Amino acid sequence: MARTKEFDPEAALQAALELFWRRGYEATTMSDLVEHLGIGRASIYATFGNKHELYMKAMDRYLRANDPSMMEELSAPGPALPPVRALVRRFADEAATDEVRLSGCFITNSAAELGPHDGAVARRVELSWEQIETLLHASLVRARAQGELPADRDPQALARMLLVLMQGIRLVGKASSDPARVRDAAEQALSLLD
Repeated sequence: MARTKEFDPEAALQAALELFWRRGYEATTMSDLVEHLGIGRASIYATFGNKHELYMKAMDRYLRANDPSMMEELSAPGPALPPVRALVRRFADEAATDEVRLSGCFITNSAAELGPHDGAVARRVELSWEQIETLLHASLVRARAQGELPADRDPQALARMLLVLMQGIRLVGKASSDPARVRDAAEQALSLLD
């Protein structure tokens, strides 16, 4: 007779995500995961696979939890530019707070640590960035159609610039203790939308 799991796999996956997010992939050992999750190594392997597979599942969980809220914000009816501005400013504000600053963005961290040599991570990072860029592009197209954005502005190029800025904000914010650095950059970029 098969044994039933004595732990909640979703709670364990969330705990693994938090540990990977705080420490990074390479600095997190299987022993760290066993201790942090409070479950045995064999249970981790049986439920999630090896460390890399667990990391991929943690990335997927992060993407499911974070990307939908951005879609809701940018797809709200009414003027299109205020939600775009609010999103960029939120990234800058979060990057300037100690809690977020020290952990950064899980996707940005993954891109920097593993993206150059791990195809599975790079694909998930690229998918996340494509989704953000698409949402920004759609908002900027709508803003131009509604007369909020000057007709000579390229929504695709602006969306890409904002995506790169937002990811850069997360990375710079993680290493810089000067909140003005990321906030000033955000405001300068947003001035291009006027």
